[in-house]
Amino acid sequence: MRHPAELIAHTAGVVSRRLGRGGGTSLPGMVLLRLHPTAAGRLARQLTRGSVAISATNGKTTTARLVRSMVDAAGWPTVANTAGANLLSGVTTALLAASRESPSPTFGLFEVDEAALPAVSRQLRPRVVVLMNLFRDQLDRFGELESLVERWRTMVDELDPSTVLVANADDPAVAALAMRHDRVVLFGVDAADVARAELSHAADSTHCTSCNAPLAYDLITIGHLGWWRCDNCGLARPTPDVTVRAVQLRGAEGITLTVATPRGDVSAQMALPGLHNAYNAAAAVAVAEALELDLDLLGPALGTADAAFGRAERVTCGDRDLVLLLAKNPTGANENVRTVLLDPDPLDVIVSLNDRTADGQDVSWIWDVDYEPLFERLHSLTVSGIRAHDLALRFRYGGFPTDRIVVEPDPGRALDTAIAAAPPGGRVYSLPSYTALLDLRAVLVDRGLVPAFWEDE
Repeated sequence: MRHPAELIAHTAGVVSRRLGRGGGTSLPGMVLLRLHPTAAGRLARQLTRGSVAISATNGKTTTARLVRSMVDAAGWPTVANTAGANLLSGVTTALLAASRESPSPTFGLFEVDEAALPAVSRQLRPRVVVLMNLFRDQLDRFGELESLVERWRTMVDELDPSTVLVANADDPAVAALAMRHDRVVLFGVDAADVARAELSHAADSTHCTSCNAPLAYDLITIGHLGWWRCDNCGLARPTPDVTVRAVQLRGAEGITLTVATPRGDVSAQMALPGLHNAYNAAAAVAVAEALELDLDLLGPALGTADAAFGRAERVTCGDRDLVLLLAKNPTGANENVRTVLLDPDPLDVIVSLNDRTADGQDVSWIWDVDYEPLFERLHSLTVSGIRAHDLALRFRYGGFPTDRIVVEPDPGRALDTAIAAAPPGGRVYSLPSYTALLDLRAVLVDRGLVPAFWEDE
């Protein structure tokens, strides 16, 4: 029998949409949880195949998209928070909406904010919990990484013994957490040809979680990820169960990779660019291992998965292409720069920065981004957003000529400027912070070029 609170919460979402106050992706869940605090757990128990909760600083949205492609191929009716509302309220909203569907979904797939994961895990009791990475994100959250590690440690210790923990062996903090649980599937990258020569200055977790000694690396991939070891206490990267053993980076066109699993190899040509998406693919394959999905489904599912909102999403703007590469922290921005540099043509780039709550009000992280390799390749540079002038200063002090920097805070005018600067048939790369991406997306929606985010299924 449907709980009366569910009807009230559903009505709140309908009213929100009709009044133009948003997509109703969180409000129904907020209302329902206020009236019935354990509602998410109650609704999740109706999922006969259980659920997966995926969390990370970078990559959770795309990984959820990849897993969705796999379970769709397996024919599993699935509920997911595809609109990106990744707090407990957003997950509850998705579950509430699914409870009204016929036939009802049998499986739940949720991307979850790092800080919200413990609460979501306690309510949903997921079949699989995925810990992908932890990077510094918002500088105004002092001690954020350490706090999250502590919260995740408590959550891991409270997991049901039947829950499978999928974890990144290449992230020292995440791997150490995984060692606390019995049922674990570890993933990582073993492709030495894409390794970095040294840690970037923006690397975060570079000390041993056991003894606090500096870590040594035999191979470095992204930020602090890689083949890590502590020469002081002997703690070291555990051997992954699922590993990317070969990957070819093809710039904005995507990647070609082979992922080794205990059941055999999975090969795919993906439309998603960058080494970070090789990690996302490995995480998705590791989830498939935990769910015991047919191995033959996985390669085609990876190959047909499209980009999530703002994550290597492509938009046609007249006779130019716009590529959206969300850049919300130093590690993510550096990987996007690395991807853009694989384009052999002169580069037309928009970098956009806001300082709203979801971005973090301390924007000094832009000084940790390695923008300089772009300079010799730039055909045009437009900086935009609330903190456009901070970006201009960053590029100026990096050595880029001031007279070549176009400062245009307005996202629509910035887009028009960059599109006009690109040659016919050319490509514009947009590297926005989170709310700057939302602002640009609103412009694209108004122009009829993309659907509203809550319609993007």
